[in-house]
Amino acid sequence: MSVGPAAKYLVQIIVAGAQVTARAFTRAVKQEYTASQQAAKNAGGGRHGARKAQADTVSGMSLQEAKQVLNISDITEHESLLKNYEHLFEVNDKSKGGSLYLQSKVVRAKERIDMELMNMYKTQQEKARKQNPPS
Repeated sequence: MSVGPAAKYLVQIIVAGAQVTARAFTRAVKQEYTASQQAAKNAGGGRHGARKAQADTVSGMSLQEAKQVLNISDITEHESLLKNYEHLFEVNDKSKGGSLYLQSKVVRAKERIDMELMNMYKTQQEKARKQNPPS
């Protein structure tokens, strides 16, 4: 029983396709690894960086984007943060003709900033414990 030339070419095409796919997959994994390393580096590394990355993942929004949505530059200015949040929330109220999508963006931005403030507080607490260990 001999294999015809068409079957031989078909096998060669399948093998070549598998090789191309494997190379593309390997390249994609390498790029993703590099991107994740860069993101960790940008987040600050260590525990604080891990917390930032987790907060970005949970909220689906970076701190920078949250600051842009709420139009603030310093997240520790609580008065301007609350004033902008309340204003944007009210303006985008669905019953007043606003956009539910934009209102949810405002809420997510506030949640993301709250997470960041909590992370900053935890980091400060850890530093204080290290500097002043219990007797």
